[in-house]
Amino acid sequence: MIFSKRTILAAIAIAAAASFLLCGYEFIRAVSDSLFIGAYGAKNLPWVMAAVFPGVYLMIYGYGRLLSRFGASHALLITSLLSIAVIVSAYLLILKGYLFATAIIYVFREAYIVLIIEQYWSFVNSTLSSEQARRLNGPFCGLASLGSITGGFLVGRLAESLGSQTLLLFTAGSLLPAAVCSYTAYALAGEPQPSDAEKRGKLGHTGLKVFLRSRYLVFIALLILTTQVVSTVLDLRFKGFIEIAKPVADERTAFIGNFYGTLGIAAAVLQFIVAPLLMRFAPLRMVHLGIPTVHFVTCAILIVAPSLWSAAGAFLIFKALDYSIFRAGKEIFYIPLSFDARFRAKQIIDSFGYRASKSGSAIIIALLGLTGSAFSIIAMAAAVIWSGIISNLTKQYQKLEGRD
Repeated sequence: MIFSKRTILAAIAIAAAASFLLCGYEFIRAVSDSLFIGAYGAKNLPWVMAAVFPGVYLMIYGYGRLLSRFGASHALLITSLLSIAVIVSAYLLILKGYLFATAIIYVFREAYIVLIIEQYWSFVNSTLSSEQARRLNGPFCGLASLGSITGGFLVGRLAESLGSQTLLLFTAGSLLPAAVCSYTAYALAGEPQPSDAEKRGKLGHTGLKVFLRSRYLVFIALLILTTQVVSTVLDLRFKGFIEIAKPVADERTAFIGNFYGTLGIAAAVLQFIVAPLLMRFAPLRMVHLGIPTVHFVTCAILIVAPSLWSAAGAFLIFKALDYSIFRAGKEIFYIPLSFDARFRAKQIIDSFGYRASKSGSAIIIALLGLTGSAFSIIAMAAAVIWSGIISNLTKQYQKLEGRD
């Protein structure tokens, strides 16, 4: 398979942008978790997760308007710069002692990362063919994960010496080179253009109409919903154990940072080695079906032997697979689709749907007062449903492509 020089350079540039973005995200993720737990306690995490639901939709709507008016490359640049402004503003509020700013930064961290990273993937899905994506999606994730690894371990080293709040400035700073790299990628590969029917958001700025009219896109959304149920309950179980084991804020921040650094290493191995081999030689359906099977097993172990380390292991395995094999395989589903499906409906599914599923799960958990092993049981049930959805979805993909 032949890759043009500009395609390779564009892929490297967008991977570098993702690496800077994810490096900065490790700072805001560890800090926002730690500060919110310190301000309101882990028991209130479901409520702040619920607040993510409207926050993400508002950002997607704003992005959709920018996309309609300025095009894909400038919409990405503007959302990156606005994110810097919000993070710095929240940092200043936290310094002044406003506890609610810890909730703001938690909600915003959940929104900005998916909004921007999905714009990167929209670019990738519009630049590569399905066959090219099978070879490059894994390494793309791997190059991006180098930022996660670096950021995670930097958090572990710097949290106690600089203080948790200060690390937010590292997140803001990382968005500047990310914006430069992503803009360079568009300059190299060219900007994907909508059809006449799609120009200036004629079919809707958010892509909701496009999404609702496509059974295929609805199934991708159902896939995201089930994966995020698993993610949410494993996250809450893990954070509950952390609150007990690490009561000091900066120590807790360092532990979380080191956890995500370790996660980055595990994900990188899967991204650079396992994902390219699986995506090239194994049927897409078998690759996808293997993932919920693994999670079913790790959740069963967590039920039998509940501890900080079994919870950390189950959550780490989920995230490592999510960042590598699952992501590389899931993005291929978008390649045969239209501009609005790739740039608008994708945000509805992978940003709003991703976070709404997490928020909805959190709301139900909070209302029902679920704790302990109930989290693992929910994850196991969701993994079974996940398997059924992916079986149907891969059949639809094969029909679109005319092959596996």
